[in-house]
Amino acid sequence: MKHMKRKAILLLTLLLVSALAATACSNSTGSNTAKPDDGGTESVAPSSSSNSTEGNASVDPSKLEPYKLKLVYEGAPQADEALVEEALNKLLTEKINATIDIAPIDWGAWDDKTNLMIASREPVDIIFTASWNGYAKNVAKGAYLDLGTLLDQYGQGIKDSLDVAFLDGSKIGGKNYAIPTNKELASAGGIVYRKDIADELGIDMSKIQKIEDLDAVYKIVKEKKPTMYPLYTTGGTFASHSFVELDYLGDTTIPGAIDKNGTDATVKPSEEFPQYLNALKVTRDYFQKGYINRDAATTQTSTLDAYKTGNVFSTVEPLKPGKADELATATGLDGKLAQITLTGKTVATSETTGAMLAISSTSKNPERAMMLINLLHTDIEIINLLNFGIEGTHFTLTGNVMTQTEQSGQYAPGVAWELGNQFLNYVWNTEAPDKWEQFKSFNKGAKSSVALGFTFDSEPVKSEVGALANVLREYQKVLETGSVDLDEELPKYIADQKSAGLDKVIAEKQKQLNEFLASQK
Repeated sequence: MKHMKRKAILLLTLLLVSALAATACSNSTGSNTAKPDDGGTESVAPSSSSNSTEGNASVDPSKLEPYKLKLVYEGAPQADEALVEEALNKLLTEKINATIDIAPIDWGAWDDKTNLMIASREPVDIIFTASWNGYAKNVAKGAYLDLGTLLDQYGQGIKDSLDVAFLDGSKIGGKNYAIPTNKELASAGGIVYRKDIADELGIDMSKIQKIEDLDAVYKIVKEKKPTMYPLYTTGGTFASHSFVELDYLGDTTIPGAIDKNGTDATVKPSEEFPQYLNALKVTRDYFQKGYINRDAATTQTSTLDAYKTGNVFSTVEPLKPGKADELATATGLDGKLAQITLTGKTVATSETTGAMLAISSTSKNPERAMMLINLLHTDIEIINLLNFGIEGTHFTLTGNVMTQTEQSGQYAPGVAWELGNQFLNYVWNTEAPDKWEQFKSFNKGAKSSVALGFTFDSEPVKSEVGALANVLREYQKVLETGSVDLDEELPKYIADQKSAGLDKVIAEKQKQLNEFLASQK
């Protein structure tokens, strides 16, 4: 009974998070704050004139030595990156006496480059991480700092604005190694597609209820638009954790999961779940029929860049309110994209760790790095500048609503969901003005995993996790894009995982999960 009560309280806390916009530190006099409206939720009151350090009010920039921060995140480099850096430098010098090196790494190259970055101990200050991006694995490697003291000293704005469920849910061994993005919590899988093409070809997308229903759609697109990819992907498709609704217990790059929708807390390899196997079979079928780009397992062309070519009909996406609108704005396809949800809504720890910023253990000034993360959670001008570019150059602003300019495409990284506090972001005039209210509604009714709040600590099996990473690198992408024969390659994949120590990792995950569940009773 106690377990059920505690779980209910945690879920309620999680589902209320997306109603919150960030509030500034109580001793800040700046106008970059979020204020409660009459409905009891919070809305952003934008300003471009505040000089407050937003939660770092005790910091006197004049007493700090100049420092250049390197921020690494997953996304395509932008033509006007230097212009945005220059604008950010003016603000950051004033607030924390720092400048910034924005260092995005393109999606296709991310794994290889960041693995090398970590292994070579390259000096970096702030780096993007996530449960699906090797978070727990890299913590075990010592790649990220324990942020406890830094958060207390320089992250008061984060603590004031970010619900405790995010910080608690992202801990490993009781410690925070990254700061979660303030964002939606519920998870759902679906597709984003070219609505204008569907209308042109007379396709009724309202009939699509499950992934198998897409066969008839893709058949028409392939026949009528032979130069268009019916489904474009750079890696996983319907076998992603969003679609098959598996909880990988804090790090989706480490094998071993439970069913989000069930009550069974038995940890198993994904290959033992029927929904995962079905996703592999459907994807393989679509690949063989020519629906999926042939280079799906190797391409480094992001979905954003692919959409810009005009030759993509649909992509598989983790969905949230307005996802299609976000992609449309980033790709110049305003009004031409729509989305369809094909799964239920679930909540697991992976959602609290779905986008985070860590401080690298190679940082030469982790204090300044935390000050910057704090600003990304509290300062409206800085977060919108980083996400969308320069007002008057890359967008015009009316209230909280942005309109594109001729130069918008020169800085459109499309990564606002990765960085800081989403609830401080402006919205495009092509998006719903009540976007953030929609996020709150989206979270309602989500099914919670029995392991909600648990994050696996891979330290006891880090050698096996390292060996498994090599196996996953060899097999997972080619299997999950349908690029290889399942009957031949899946048994090899399973056998090689076993040889790399899969059973030991599964046993350790089960042990830690059992201890967590027992502590909740």
